[in-house]
Amino acid sequence: MFEVIKLLFDICLFKKGPQNLPPSVWLLRLLVVVDVIVSFLMISIHTNWLNSLLQAIVGALLVVGFSWLMLYVGRKSERLYQTSSALLGTDALISFFALPGMASMMIGRGTLLVFTITIVLMIWHWAVTGHIFRNALGQTWTFSLGLAFLYILGSYQVMALLFPEVAGVQ
Repeated sequence: MFEVIKLLFDICLFKKGPQNLPPSVWLLRLLVVVDVIVSFLMISIHTNWLNSLLQAIVGALLVVGFSWLMLYVGRKSERLYQTSSALLGTDALISFFALPGMASMMIGRGTLLVFTITIVLMIWHWAVTGHIFRNALGQTWTFSLGLAFLYILGSYQVMALLFPEVAGVQ
């Protein structure tokens, strides 16, 4: 397991790509669970536990669903396990590091430094997602960052449609 965590850190640091992860259904299932747990912790800071769990599960399903669609259209379906595992694992790592900042902002103790760090983590997450897409599809950085931006924007829109409180609508 330590090897997988190290690989995920290397992907976050742009040293490795999703192709370095083993194409394993077991690993994908494990990372779905880990991502759901970390996402649940992040979301539960500002909403009830059932809503948090539902949002975390839908988020993981969006990752796997978008990965499948993207790889199917790109005719690289055989990379699904590795790509989805990389997206889920790096999301869990970055979200884990964002937890203290998000918690401090939610309780009203967020400083300019905490806000800045949170923005940096969001941009880093976008770049890591683009890096994974670039390696999975064999595309350029520009295309992959654009695709990552569309994925993040699209997933936010789906979450806001399914869970109006995400968009601030009650």
